[in-house]
Amino acid sequence: MLVELKQKSQVTIPSELVKKLKLKPGDKLEIEEKDGCLIITPVEVIPRAQMWFYSKEWQADEQKVEQQIREGRVKTAKNKDELFKGLGLDEI
Repeated sequence: MLVELKQKSQVTIPSELVKKLKLKPGDKLEIEEKDGCLIITPVEVIPRAQMWFYSKEWQADEQKVEQQIREGRVKTAKNKDELFKGLGLDEI
């Protein structure tokens, strides 16, 4: 698609691409140059206070839990007494 560079270095993204990529006003776009080409990629910005969730260690543990769920190794409890009993803490 051919677009025109406007004043203040602005470019309009064609509406069919906006719809296809489900872009909306306020979305963040990363722009990088590679071999003389501009690459524009929609990105999500993660607040610093939530970065722990995306750490390699946390995500590895998340994968372990997902595997345990798939294998049926996760138990449920209807109330705290049942939970404590299942954990062997019913004597406390």
